[in-house]
Amino acid sequence: MNTPSLKILVVDDEPPIRKLLRMGLASQGYEVIEAHNGKVAIEELSRKPDLVILDLGLPDIDGLELLERIRQREQSLPIVVLSSRGDEAGKVAALDLGADDYVTKPFGMEELFARMRAALRHQLQVQGERPLFQLGDLSVDLVRRIVKLGDKEVKLSPKEYDLLRLLVQHAGKVLTHKFLMQELWDEPTDPQYLRVYVRQLRQKIERAPERPQYLLTETGIGYRLQAPG
Repeated sequence: MNTPSLKILVVDDEPPIRKLLRMGLASQGYEVIEAHNGKVAIEELSRKPDLVILDLGLPDIDGLELLERIRQREQSLPIVVLSSRGDEAGKVAALDLGADDYVTKPFGMEELFARMRAALRHQLQVQGERPLFQLGDLSVDLVRRIVKLGDKEVKLSPKEYDLLRLLVQHAGKVLTHKFLMQELWDEPTDPQYLRVYVRQLRQKIERAPERPQYLLTETGIGYRLQAPG
């Protein structure tokens, strides 16, 4: 299985624009959630998107009002405004209300992708995470969700990636079995599952899984990912 996709909520009332974005984002490996108006956009926040692309010209809710409502609910959620309004006052208002960036229609997809990546990097930095984690020949790009061992990309299942990200977030610290179980599963689960995923992850990120250098066992307590030197 591939590493889990970032979820992008596209809020735009124009079907051709949504189709263009859906095709472009899907080609980059993103999972797309669509909303044709503000009401649906608010409902779709329950699906925990990783970033919002927001058109300001919506039929039911003023775009700036919706931006403010999203920001009140999700303080750290990256929001890139996509609007045909190119006036400076509109840009300033959107940025002041919490937008991370502002792209004017018509737009180029490559520019939009670059601005999205910048917004995601900024979010990670605000949360105290390094967008790119490097440990020996293991690298984890938390923006693109790309894991590499040397020059070779490592394909992880969603749960394997979630486990690795937790370890990366707390690199150098011992994470207890209980903490990992609570973070990785919504319901009580057999601890054996954690051991299975740790073993699978080692098979993919360690040069010699039977003698791990990165993902270490703290006997009777939990696991620790080595901190970068």
